[in-house]
Amino acid sequence: MAGLNLHQVQKLAQTLVMTPQLQQAIKLLQLSRFELEEMVLKELQENPALEEGANDEPEVAEQPRADTKSEPTEEFAELVAPRETNTVDKIGTLDWQEYLDSHSNGVHSSLTAEAMSDDGDSPPSWENSLTKKTSLEDHLIWQLRLSKISERESNIGFYIIQNINENGYLALTVEEVCAAVECSPEEAEGVLKRIHFFDPVGVAARDLRECLLVQLENLKLGDSLAARIADGHLSYLESKRYEKLAKDLGVSVDEIVDAAHLIASLEPKPSRGFEQDEVRTVLPDVFVERISGEWVIYLNDDGVPRLRVSSLYRRMAGQEGAEEEQARQYLQEKVRAATWLIKSIQQRQATLMKVTQSIFKFQEEFLDHGVSRLKPMVLRQVAEDISMHESTVSRATANKYVHTPQGLFELKYFFQSGLMSRGGDDVASESVKEKIRAIVATEDPRKPYSDQHIAAMLSDDSIEIARRTVAKYREAMGVLPSSKRRHFVRK
Repeated sequence: MAGLNLHQVQKLAQTLVMTPQLQQAIKLLQLSRFELEEMVLKELQENPALEEGANDEPEVAEQPRADTKSEPTEEFAELVAPRETNTVDKIGTLDWQEYLDSHSNGVHSSLTAEAMSDDGDSPPSWENSLTKKTSLEDHLIWQLRLSKISERESNIGFYIIQNINENGYLALTVEEVCAAVECSPEEAEGVLKRIHFFDPVGVAARDLRECLLVQLENLKLGDSLAARIADGHLSYLESKRYEKLAKDLGVSVDEIVDAAHLIASLEPKPSRGFEQDEVRTVLPDVFVERISGEWVIYLNDDGVPRLRVSSLYRRMAGQEGAEEEQARQYLQEKVRAATWLIKSIQQRQATLMKVTQSIFKFQEEFLDHGVSRLKPMVLRQVAEDISMHESTVSRATANKYVHTPQGLFELKYFFQSGLMSRGGDDVASESVKEKIRAIVATEDPRKPYSDQHIAAMLSDDSIEIARRTVAKYREAMGVLPSSKRRHFVRK
């Protein structure tokens, strides 16, 4: 057996080493606006060398502005604001007073003297106007406490109410309720029946069938044709096989149509109106507005503190002397961290501006005409336009929103796949969806268009699209197939 030989080998290779500063810049780039604000506030608390306020250097305090027709400047690459650009000169000639008067903040301008706080200078606190929405559970428990029932029945009712799911249905079987509260099936059914007729009627039902039947019983229609359909023929009703229903139940199609309209007026989700969804306010990172006939892009700086390195700590970090060496090293580290954070935020803002500029250089027709003129676009186009990597563009557009005259959109929205038109120009998938939505909105509800017919109509509009692609787009928009969009009317 040959012996093992140990020896050293020299090898030359290139590797990418990510410094902590580069990692921080990448992390900041992909943060949402809210996450950036939280991170900045945390750094202000933890780093004594970092403080809020305008930087001593004027170019740091400024934020870049540009219109869609401007080319990216070298100053962006150097991470400082442009000192002189055509756009800044153009904006400087505007009548800003007139602009501010026409774009006044509706929230503050509508405040009356009585609505101001005690000092008379600031608007009332938002906390004073916040309210907590009543939950379905609280609403049902309130009704249970008003009911004339025994303590044992009340305990059963509490357990049932606490196990109602987000749609208003009971998530347990009667057997599971009995095992949990040690009661008989008859007792559980009795309390459950009582809860069924609480407001909203049909709550705590075990399925859609029971939910609809309870509501019909509450309307004194427990023996109606609608109740017969809800009890055993919901699948036919869903597929709108009215002729089959009429034949099986021995009634006319007109009677089935009337019963279907009645069932459609019932509430399939008793919890509707009691949802506790968190209110999510989206603040735009970028604004696009037309000013003096030109599209102007500018960043939204509200809420993000302006940072600077403390001059006191900067001087202390530069002191000499062996006795202060340990303290000086600590201060230098904090000053260095603060400086890198400020530069990373500047780089984030500059990159966001460059990416947004490039997007609307390709999508300027969208600003004028809306979604119907949206063009297909991929990350590579923007990356090549601004000489950046596709991954950088992807991070820069993640969780970022832009406010345009057409509405508020996520920046990723503008990257769309495309379909070929007979004219040779690609059409964005979102534009095709908008056309499908318009076709469905104008169809005869008694004879809705099939996917094949919609594809033919789009073909007449010079858009080549397959039936299965129409079906895919329709499902993505939540539009039902033609068989379920059909409306029956009495003859």
